Amino acid sequence: MNREIEIRRVSRVEACCRPYDWAWPKQNRGFIEENWKRRTAGKPQMFNGRVLLLQDVVFEQDLCRNTYFEVDYADFVAWIDKGYPNPVIANGFAMGALRGSDGAYICAVMGSGTTNAGRVYFAAGTPDPSDVRPDGTVDLAASLTRELEEETGLQEGDYHVDDEWIIVQRWPTIALLRMVTLPVTAEEGAARIRANIARQHEPELQDVRIIRSADDIDPERMPLFLQSFFDWVFDQR
Repeated sequence: MNREIEIRRVSRVEACCRPYDWAWPKQNRGFIEENWKRRTAGKPQMFNGRVLLLQDVVFEQDLCRNTYFEVDYADFVAWIDKGYPNPVIANGFAMGALRGSDGAYICAVMGSGTTNAGRVYFAAGTPDPSDVRPDGTVDLAASLTRELEEETGLQEGDYHVDDEWIIVQRWPTIALLRMVTLPVTAEEGAARIRANIARQHEPELQDVRIIRSADDIDPERMPLFLQSFFDWVFDQR
């Protein structure tokens, strides 16, 4: 698989969920169990639910077609912590590139009780079975808006979502982004999100961070795909 960064625009994303016999968790059950104990120590809000991983992604002109399968979250986390040992599997997730009316972006700072504590990126989450429709399709647009609401408190009527998708790919990470624009400045949006976080009983975020230019990229706390996205988007200005 290509591990170089690729960024492309597509007008449509189609996704489905199909059964897949992933052998790696069966072969590494001991490591997965010990890793989960380590990961959840002191983090009671973490639970081992089901999530969706990518088994295939195909680009056809302006279409991105994804095929997912279900796994335990503990298996997914162990696979990441082991250094992505199974190269045919990928982490593909929808993400809203949240920005204010002034063009500045608003990133989340993940809370101490989460898997990625202290990391900085747009509000997002791994798709899960609630995103799978009765016909087997995966509604990534719904996943995007659900995660925005759960983490920031913003609801669909609070912003505008572009139809276009921006795919940032560095296997085994594939971020499927849509521009999400608030009708207020980034400062006002950040203040509103902070107020929402303060009202949450167990917030996933500890704060938000405003990104105005490439100078605000944090190589220590931002994942590589997001650094690449910001380099790309600011180069176009």
